[in-house]
Amino acid sequence: MQPPRLLFGLRLRPPNSFRSFSTTAPRAKKRSMPPKKAAAPEKKTLLGRPGNNLKIGIVGVPNVGKSSFFNVLSETDLGKAANFPYATINPEEARIPVPDTRFEWLCDLYKPVSRVPAFLTCIDIAGLTAGASTGAGLGNAFLSHVRAVDGIFQMVRAFDDAEVIHVDGDVDPIRDMTTIQTELRLKDIEWTEKALDTMKKSSRALGNTSLADKAKKEEMATVEKVLKHLNDGKIVRKGDWANKEIDVINSLMLLTARPVTYLVNLSEKDYARKKNKWLPKIKAWIDENNPGDILIPFSVAFEEKLAPMSAAEKEEAQKEAGAVSALGKITQAGYASLDLIRYFTCGPDEVRAWTIRKGTKAPQAAGVIHSDFENKFVCGEIMSYDDLKEHGNEAAVKAAGKVRQQGKPYEMVDGDIAYWKSGA
Repeated sequence: MQPPRLLFGLRLRPPNSFRSFSTTAPRAKKRSMPPKKAAAPEKKTLLGRPGNNLKIGIVGVPNVGKSSFFNVLSETDLGKAANFPYATINPEEARIPVPDTRFEWLCDLYKPVSRVPAFLTCIDIAGLTAGASTGAGLGNAFLSHVRAVDGIFQMVRAFDDAEVIHVDGDVDPIRDMTTIQTELRLKDIEWTEKALDTMKKSSRALGNTSLADKAKKEEMATVEKVLKHLNDGKIVRKGDWANKEIDVINSLMLLTARPVTYLVNLSEKDYARKKNKWLPKIKAWIDENNPGDILIPFSVAFEEKLAPMSAAEKEEAQKEAGAVSALGKITQAGYASLDLIRYFTCGPDEVRAWTIRKGTKAPQAAGVIHSDFENKFVCGEIMSYDDLKEHGNEAAVKAAGKVRQQGKPYEMVDGDIAYWKSGA
């Protein structure tokens, strides 16, 4: 006899083990059933294109410090910093190491020949001005560059400097943030209208019976809903969307669907004293228009001063200024905004952090190393970073029973340490 199955926590008898009852037998008392377990909530689909090689773009109006910031972040001079609008035309790209104390600890433990941290790909994009959505100031080209990235660092100027001209004549961060959001939203309206027009033309041939036709009509209804949302002055990433709707939105590649981290560029003096007249107004604007978005005050001038220094010199300069570099915090915030996490592979040859999107299953996580690991996936031996740090070495983690064999359904957790097994 096969063991009884479990269904919603109830043990059922095998089919041939039920008792038979006479129709004249007294009716058994009705047994009260325990309440059914609530169904697990549906897992929310992530906005944005799938994949692990995601990019973040530096966006803002001209002359707010974008290229200078890109240079100190990337430790290059690729960004064309200059005191006039549109100094940057073609976008520059760099891979920025993401600081992680876990990675450093693992390297200290394994002392590998090769160390490869996680990276964030960052793009320097030219400044946008009012009218960019209709082509002003090379706006169409620049907005296409924004469309090619998956997240946004929005640079906001909150420093006064008569020698650094502002494209609108004076410094007003609220106006600048409103300009950028409006131009991105207007371009989204244009692209959504075009997508809807194409759908309407093809829908004339649709019947009412097939599942495919029904799906196309549902898709068109979603696009209409998105267009209304945008025309109401709202942005896509702050909408309440069902998973099916998010799948449609992701296919549209809309600008206002991208996550935004606001970087407020202060003078060196204001950054050191942690005070600036614009900061409360900027925070209030974000809380009203885009609640939940991250705001990070920093100073490009301060970062430029630190850039050429040795590690010891930087430490001394930061102590003297009473302020610390914000570059690591910014990089980590950008990485997290893209829903990126990392797992590690460790050994004496190499300690490496592998970037994956939140929600990635084990076979796909193995596939970022090599496609064969995904195609011929058997299982993964997984331990957590926390367990390894607590017990001190792999042997002790195994002895404590904390190494787990995980199969295809396993969803990776940030900080997992993995050893993959694949078939021949």
